Amino acid sequence: MSGVPGIEEFQISIPQASLDNLAQRLEKTRWPSVLPGSAWQRGVPVEYLRGLAEYWRAGFDWRAQERRLNAYPQYTTEIDGQRIHFLHVKSPEPNATPLLLLHGWPGSFVEFLHVIGPLSDPRAHGGDPAQAFDLVIPSLPGFGFSGPVAEPGWTSRRIAAALAELMSRLGYQRYGAQGGDFGAFIAPDLGRVDPDHVIGVHVNAATMGFIPFGDVPEEEKATFSPVEKERLQRLASFMADGNGYFQI
Repeated sequence: MSGVPGIEEFQISIPQASLDNLAQRLEKTRWPSVLPGSAWQRGVPVEYLRGLAEYWRAGFDWRAQERRLNAYPQYTTEIDGQRIHFLHVKSPEPNATPLLLLHGWPGSFVEFLHVIGPLSDPRAHGGDPAQAFDLVIPSLPGFGFSGPVAEPGWTSRRIAAALAELMSRLGYQRYGAQGGDFGAFIAPDLGRVDPDHVIGVHVNAATMGFIPFGDVPEEEKATFSPVEKERLQRLASFMADGNGYFQI
């Protein structure tokens, strides 16, 4: 892979000074007073958050995680002015199908670590070797080691075009794409921008499924069963009271 023009090998190596700085900032956190009896009704309880911060300060072993992540072959390249970081895990099966795995927001390539083995080497996991995949798992522009973005405008369509170029650089003429959350927008766009090479798209979040179309007309509501009406009310409650991050 290091011989492919424009693609460089990559290893995660966070400077110790950065880790020390994080620990110092956690240690110096100024904690607010506690409202008696509020539990989780007014946000995260202070004591719970203090315990979590202390775990990050003194309990979490980043170097162990770094070694775990670096066990997988990683690379970087520049496409459309943007640095792209990705894992490239080749299957031991000679006729494996190339597959892009696309994370969502606010995720990362780490979401896919537990499926790398079964997908790339199903024979070793009790599966059918005919269902093996060569895996390309990018960090989307602006995420992880592909960040920061060099400029605005990185829509799902533009990301899809960049990833199509990545697959071309890797020498893949036929490949599939899988995505969830924001990846569920990018994967279908890959089929649109690179239809001659994309052989299939799978999403684990319906592209419109978590973005409702809008209000349901009263005449249509009248046809709903009690169960459907209850589900619609739950959706309305979520959109009004639990979906602020998405509105932002």
